[in-house]
Amino acid sequence: MKDSIKNLILLILISSFSFGQEISQKIDSLVKNNYLNNPEVGISIGFIKNNEEYYTSYGNLDKESQIKINKNSIFEIVSITKILTSNLIAQAIFENKIKPDAFIEDYLPEGYNLQINLREKIKITDLTSHQSGLPDLDFGKLIALNPQQPVSSVTMDTLTEIINNCNSLIDYGQYRYSTIGYIMLGQILENVYGKSYDEIIKEKILDPLQMTNTLTKEFNVKNKTTGYNPNGEIQEFFNWNITAPAGLVKSNASDMITFLKAILNKDNPISKAAILTEQIFYTDKNRKMGMGLNIITDDKNTFFLKSGDSLGQSSFICYNRIENWGIIIFINQRNSKMRENLLNEIYEKILK
Repeated sequence: MKDSIKNLILLILISSFSFGQEISQKIDSLVKNNYLNNPEVGISIGFIKNNEEYYTSYGNLDKESQIKINKNSIFEIVSITKILTSNLIAQAIFENKIKPDAFIEDYLPEGYNLQINLREKIKITDLTSHQSGLPDLDFGKLIALNPQQPVSSVTMDTLTEIINNCNSLIDYGQYRYSTIGYIMLGQILENVYGKSYDEIIKEKILDPLQMTNTLTKEFNVKNKTTGYNPNGEIQEFFNWNITAPAGLVKSNASDMITFLKAILNKDNPISKAAILTEQIFYTDKNRKMGMGLNIITDDKNTFFLKSGDSLGQSSFICYNRIENWGIIIFINQRNSKMRENLLNEIYEKILK
């Protein structure tokens, strides 16, 4: 009997290894084909299935370098930062620092002064699910002012002027992607914790998970990729400033898989917070939104995902809690089409 149990366990282990090896080989083949069709673009991908990690990468840190991209190469995670910010908001809710149904004026720092008709209307979760109706930054104008560092001119005065001069919420309760909403969420976190966003994200996520290659203010490291715009011209990484909670974290495939592993596992504050962010806070016929997460469902599966684009890089995070897998995609060019094609191919040909 004991020998039968040992043989069964051995068979399960061998089957799991073979399954994982097959997935990693298929993903590598798809990524390689995409790279061969776009040899000027660097790609780094991490995949996790049942707590097993797989990585593949192609291309060099930059066009002039002979150093190959790997799982430790640094990219801009761009708007995937919003997932980190929403996780921090959920953690603050569990710590009773924030009430989930509270209005934003209860937590905003000094300088904001919502007009009377807008008070007791916008909830924290309206910001996280992009339905606050508040005006946003004008990126067209910001890019025209400084094509390499467009957010450098955004200050506290910029934000308070936009918000305090708003006298109506034209599309409140409807989805409209908002950068300023996530900047404000970062400021709310700073207000309730009495610390900088940089300190909070390190204390609540980066340090507990030992994500030592996830960078905030300082990112002048040797294994940093170079970003390129759609025309193939060099695009600088965005420097850290007040807009950080919306998209200025830098990381690599290895660290982001560590984050995904924490999300998919149970009994840790990050996973507990993630489950709250996965609740539906907005829905219409075309979209379901959690706290920063797009939610896609079919008859058998529910996927949580978030894309990101800077002016020089593209990224994607996606996971399926029930099937216990997750994937991170980094590309060192602003190339949303390539990023989405990669994800679609991997899902349709391998994971479905």
